[in-house]
Amino acid sequence: MKKFLLILCWSLVSAAVLAQQETVNLNVDVTRSQGQLKHIWAWFGYDEPNFTYMKDGQKLLTELAALSPVPVYVRAHNLMCTGDGTAALKWGSSNMYREDANGNPVYHWQIVDSIFDTYIQRGMKPLAQFGFMPEALSTKPQPYQHHWAPGVPYKEIITGWAYPPKDYNKWGELVYQWVRHCVERYGQAEVESWYWELWNEPDGYYWMGTVPELYKLYDYTAFNVKRALPTARIGGPHSTGGASKYLRAFVNHCLNDTNYVTGKIGSPLDFVAFHAKGSPKVIDGNVKMSISRQLRDVNDNMATIASIPGVKNLPVIIGESDPEGCAACGMHTNPENAYRNGTMYSSYTAASIPRIYDLAEHYGVNLIGAVNWSFEFENQPWFYGFRDLATNGVDKPVLNVFRMLGMMRGNRVEVSGDRAYDFLSMRDQSVRGPKTDVNAFAAADAKSVSVLLWNYHDEDVQDAGSPVSLTIKGLKSGKAQLTHYRIDALHSNSYEVWKKMGSPQSPTFEQIQTLEKSGKLEMLDKPKTIKINAGQTTITMQLPRQAVSFIQISY
Repeated sequence: MKKFLLILCWSLVSAAVLAQQETVNLNVDVTRSQGQLKHIWAWFGYDEPNFTYMKDGQKLLTELAALSPVPVYVRAHNLMCTGDGTAALKWGSSNMYREDANGNPVYHWQIVDSIFDTYIQRGMKPLAQFGFMPEALSTKPQPYQHHWAPGVPYKEIITGWAYPPKDYNKWGELVYQWVRHCVERYGQAEVESWYWELWNEPDGYYWMGTVPELYKLYDYTAFNVKRALPTARIGGPHSTGGASKYLRAFVNHCLNDTNYVTGKIGSPLDFVAFHAKGSPKVIDGNVKMSISRQLRDVNDNMATIASIPGVKNLPVIIGESDPEGCAACGMHTNPENAYRNGTMYSSYTAASIPRIYDLAEHYGVNLIGAVNWSFEFENQPWFYGFRDLATNGVDKPVLNVFRMLGMMRGNRVEVSGDRAYDFLSMRDQSVRGPKTDVNAFAAADAKSVSVLLWNYHDEDVQDAGSPVSLTIKGLKSGKAQLTHYRIDALHSNSYEVWKKMGSPQSPTFEQIQTLEKSGKLEMLDKPKTIKINAGQTTITMQLPRQAVSFIQISY
């Protein structure tokens, strides 16, 4: 009896709290277009290229290709490293370059071909990286392969692969031979659709040479890319998030400095790339994200690009766009990464991507891609807390945000609301106040209207959320089909299902089947037919904190 009364009292209190909550009003106006919806999110990357052709790697790549209406671009590190192709955390190798006893180059394409073949077979395209330095070319080859593990200082990944070449001509010839080989294998038209880049974060740990040596390496790389295929696209510098000064100096070199190869002014630059990262912390026992940190990185680099006449119209790629910096650091060694398994990661992703669109429009830059640096990790514990899209072949909640985005078509349309943080306040203040960010991102074409909604806060706390009233105007009058998808504690959430199983590290075959099903995108309700009167409809819902909804109206 006492237990019953406690439950009854708690239910009454919860109902009273919900009744006191203010309804959040969101409005979508289909008639107010904000331009073509670029699928900037359809870009993914990871450190460990040899996972590409492994069992779960192939499975995830197949899913990523299937969810996107446009070809997905894939970026991977370590493509040129020396080794036998055995995968390890923050490591990979293709053994594409060795030298014989007389110092003559020996090229080996089999492993890197198996990586690119996996992409091409699925209609995906490489954001192909020249990196890192083969052992035979490194000015400091030993030690070469690192043996980093979570909990070990990050800088210990830096070994012989991070150094400049002992011979820039041999490096340049390697670049030429690889690009030419790709043209022969995949065809000129296919390779022309790729993007090529040099290195990764040369302003940080990844480059142990000087800045002039990096510029020299870029000149030799770009020259030989164009020598192999004049229409190929090459760019950089993929600098770290806070390095807008480095980006400016790199662009200045490409525009105004003497080329180390040709002796003329300038070096080819077909796109500009930088990175943007957030910075979660554990405060009072809870993870607190910093979406503003990531948006400031985006802001500062876009402002720099927009201020340089010679590049302001070039394509821009955010080469890594994430809540923080180390995908292979688990939550057991880095407790601030506990956000990765559940809905915190999915709501953060839903809230951040539209703000990146807004910043690109604000600065007038040609943003074409924002690489989500998360993939999967083979043969690792279940839900270990890596920044990944799937664990042991089971999709995490965050992957369903990309499934939602993949269903959006047409042009972006205007969204307004009475409790939405605009992109500038998100950039400057994050979401740290008493109110959560309840907002939406919408698109429409002749056949459908899609609305992505989220209830986000930087603090990783769950609650019942907010009542939401979504009014969509400018619709075609008549009958339409309404479909409502949801990511929350009860939907599209394999992590919660796994915990209810008792968090097994050796789940049974039947449990794995259940987990795989729970990792897919789920509907909140069955699809239903609605009647559009006077060109508009209103949809009401309770949107829990850190939940994401997706509304699709189809004619």
